Amino acid sequence: MITSEKETYLLVHSAWLGAWQWEGVVSILKEKGHQVFAPDLPGHGSDKTSPAEITMDSYVKTLTDILDQQGQPVILVGHSFNGITVSRAAELRPNKVKGIVYLSAFLLPKGGSFIKAVQGVKGSIAVDNFFISEDKPYALVKEDEIQNAFAHDISQEAFAAAKPNIVPEPAAPLMYELEITDENFGQLPKYYIECTQDRAIPISVQRAMYSGKVNKTYSIDSSHTPNFSQPAKLASILLSIAKEVTKL
Repeated sequence: MITSEKETYLLVHSAWLGAWQWEGVVSILKEKGHQVFAPDLPGHGSDKTSPAEITMDSYVKTLTDILDQQGQPVILVGHSFNGITVSRAAELRPNKVKGIVYLSAFLLPKGGSFIKAVQGVKGSIAVDNFFISEDKPYALVKEDEIQNAFAHDISQEAFAAAKPNIVPEPAAPLMYELEITDENFGQLPKYYIECTQDRAIPISVQRAMYSGKVNKTYSIDSSHTPNFSQPAKLASILLSIAKEVTKL
């Protein structure tokens, strides 16, 4: 499905990964004639900023700098932890955002944080194996459980090829408490793409976060990373959301 006009998408990767996670989706969206931005946040991908220097403001500035350069509002997509980041960026630039899409992402209320949100979560392989380094300013998931937690539905060979690109996640943004208002963030259309086989953010947790807060939900029968296992399906949903938000 394609929309009747050219859209601009801003795709924000998850913790530990980078812009590279979106390659398959970006290719499809561009083939359909849309403009796509998929930046590396500080400390991820090609950006080598030290984790000790990175805060949530660092992440958000990466996004607002891109938003400020756009002549039309974008469809802002956040994956996993960076649902928090896109919420904050949308709060600061509501006129630059056409709609917000949360891909198995943290859709939190004012004052919410990653650290608070994962307290007491049951059934998450990622949470069960998550730890913050005692001597360094970053967070990790135990190495032997990473694929099981995030990408159990891709081959071991594909995961092995991607694994060298996985980086430690700066710790400070994980503590950030979300600052949003009803006047800005609250007025924007929101969409949630749930991943029903997710072992990082269990489906029950996803549904608890988005219940009553979004315009429409979509489902993918996938792990936490359909970017890798089902990029065509994910791109199709993003194209459908563009059509939905254009109706508003």
